[in-house]
Amino acid sequence: ELKIALRLKGASETVTVEAGSADLLENTPTAHTDVDRNLFSKMPLESVSSSISSLITFTTPGVAADSNGFMHGLGEHQENQFSVDGQAITDQQSKAFSNQIPVDAVQSLEAVNGIPPAEYGDKTTLIINVTTRSGLNLRPTGKVTASYGSFGTSNTAFDFAVGSQHWGNFITASGLQSGRFLDPPEFTVIHAKGNSENIFDRLDFRPRTQDGLHVNFNYARSWFQQPNQFDQAAVRQDQRALINTFNIAPAWTHIFNATTILTASAFVRQDRYHYFPSADAFSDLPATLAQNRHLTNLGVRSDLSYVKGAHNIKVGVQAQHWFLKEHFNLGLTDSTFNAPCLLPSGNPDPSPTPTDPTQCSTVHPGDTANDGFLPGLLPFDLTRAGRLLNFNDHTDIKETSLYVQDAITFRNWSFSLGIRGDLYRGLSSASAAEPRLAVAYNFKKTSTVLRLGYARAIVTPYNENLLASSSTGLGGLGGPGGGAIPPKPGYRNLFNAGLEQAFGKYLVVTADYYWKYTKPDYDFGVLFSTPLTFPIQWKKSKIDGVAARVSVPNFHGLALVTVLGTSRDRFFPPGVGGLIFNTPPPPGVFRIDHDQAFQQTTHVQYQWKSTGPWVGFNWRYDSGLVAGAVPFATDTTTPIDLTVLTPDQQIQAGLFCGNVFPTLTTPLTNCAPSQYGSTRINIPAPGTQNDDRNPARIKPRHLFDVAAGVDDLFHGDRYRWSLRFTAINLTNKVALYNFLSTFSGTHFVTPRTYTGELGFHF
Repeated sequence: ELKIALRLKGASETVTVEAGSADLLENTPTAHTDVDRNLFSKMPLESVSSSISSLITFTTPGVAADSNGFMHGLGEHQENQFSVDGQAITDQQSKAFSNQIPVDAVQSLEAVNGIPPAEYGDKTTLIINVTTRSGLNLRPTGKVTASYGSFGTSNTAFDFAVGSQHWGNFITASGLQSGRFLDPPEFTVIHAKGNSENIFDRLDFRPRTQDGLHVNFNYARSWFQQPNQFDQAAVRQDQRALINTFNIAPAWTHIFNATTILTASAFVRQDRYHYFPSADAFSDLPATLAQNRHLTNLGVRSDLSYVKGAHNIKVGVQAQHWFLKEHFNLGLTDSTFNAPCLLPSGNPDPSPTPTDPTQCSTVHPGDTANDGFLPGLLPFDLTRAGRLLNFNDHTDIKETSLYVQDAITFRNWSFSLGIRGDLYRGLSSASAAEPRLAVAYNFKKTSTVLRLGYARAIVTPYNENLLASSSTGLGGLGGPGGGAIPPKPGYRNLFNAGLEQAFGKYLVVTADYYWKYTKPDYDFGVLFSTPLTFPIQWKKSKIDGVAARVSVPNFHGLALVTVLGTSRDRFFPPGVGGLIFNTPPPPGVFRIDHDQAFQQTTHVQYQWKSTGPWVGFNWRYDSGLVAGAVPFATDTTTPIDLTVLTPDQQIQAGLFCGNVFPTLTTPLTNCAPSQYGSTRINIPAPGTQNDDRNPARIKPRHLFDVAAGVDDLFHGDRYRWSLRFTAINLTNKVALYNFLSTFSGTHFVTPRTYTGELGFHF
């Protein structure tokens, strides 16, 4: 039931409204999830530095979890758009690339996983509309919190809001340090310290009823060590990164009359990414990298909204300009990585000479030429008198967009009709008209809403390291895929069909089936094992799946939300854009490394009375992402060659041969198919491996998190103390996020961690 308090000149009256099943339904043609502060303030979240990504992963259907705050929405790598008070942020937001706004700045958010309205472009698979907190009409209000937990993780934060009818200011700031900032490639944490600082300020000014101005300001800084493997720690590898993020976004709203509103906004946002190598270049294996990259985004946007009768019309224009600047130095430091010759044993010959494979047997009798040798890398092989590759380039990208849309409500029908036009000019060019059509019908007698939709969209290239991926001047770095071809925008057709069903007053189920065809489509590649990741492009992709949500609205303090998702992510060679490196392109259709058959998160929370103790519990299940290049048996008799993996990689994968497990000094060399297996990866049975139908996958995992606390510890009125305790991965499950991912390598999930937090509220 919903209680509404009516007050007039000191008198008060409480009206109780009984909510029926029809009131729980939203008759909208676009699937979406609404999340408010009452839910996420009591949800145990894994990552403080990327809390919004964790929140979206736990509350939005169809989102697969990955390391370092990455989230794969509806089968895509990173086709996510954050719209913060109307400002579109389409560049990557994981903590390995950028800094997110703090979760304390968020009042509410809406995650759109259905047909995107015409006002959204570029990255439209998952749209996260964020409404930030404001100080309008608030007396001085705020809080100060301090926490400490496992791995020496400490966090201090405060927020403060104050205002009147005509002005308001909200500000929040936080500082974090941790001994496990990024997810490492080992369950044991080695060289993974980091810290971050984040400040967000929103200023509102309303000189009169018809006009409103607000300005968002955000500055964030993060510094962290690149986590080491055991073999990297043995040579004292010491790579670090520094990311500075700046954002300012003013917006103005003018109300003409009861039906017409004009909004205009501008923004500038910049990420500065610096990567620092070890003091001794040969401590970096297999390559040393230094990088300085700037990504700046400027934009203006204006739209006119008109509401009359059954229509809600919006017409708008947006112009954006990206400035990209990339500089890096790169050199090979492992003499066996690109050896021209092979020893009689078949292992790479680390000798500095010869550098010509045709001279192997002459200089070293018994040696043979290495068929995998890449001559283009030889000039940058520091172990063979090479020099550092020096890359320095810059460019700018422009995009202009026009859109018109109409949300129509007619009896039991609801329509979302629109069209968008994008003009993209960068290293490649594209333009298109993109219709967006969606319809929903409400069967009131059965409390059922059915919806159907179609969208056409341009998919623009990722901007991170786009210049490096597009440069044919990198020569030998093209590897088996040849020279680099600049990625170009792809074209996507998206179909969606779904339903929303209410059962009584306390249960709502939503489910949507999506099917996407994109030509061409994007993924990410990586140079060696460095963090130099870049966009690559395949001929086309076909992705389909189901996204579902089950929710129990607040019932006497108890609330439950379950989100589920399935996806099939089929990509088709050849590579048609970007720098295809490290691994030869697959010969046929393959599942991309963010394909996951099933995942679900269940969150349950209970609070005794409105200010009493509370508890929140998460259960997360992931069936496992597609793994990287894991050795497999081609038949039931041929021994499996395991020397393609280093000893450390064998340990990370949990490989075994019978009852023998590898160590750093005694790796496995080969194994009979009947004795071969892994404790952390599902390896296909002998003779059944198939890149499309039966690839190797990370083993399924169940993870449990809990948070409990009291919001009013001493039963204060104006001043309150709060206490909170959070435990992540209660069972201390040892599991992988990924293994030898072509994008990010190998990462383990967070071990069991405890955090205690004390807060003062006023």
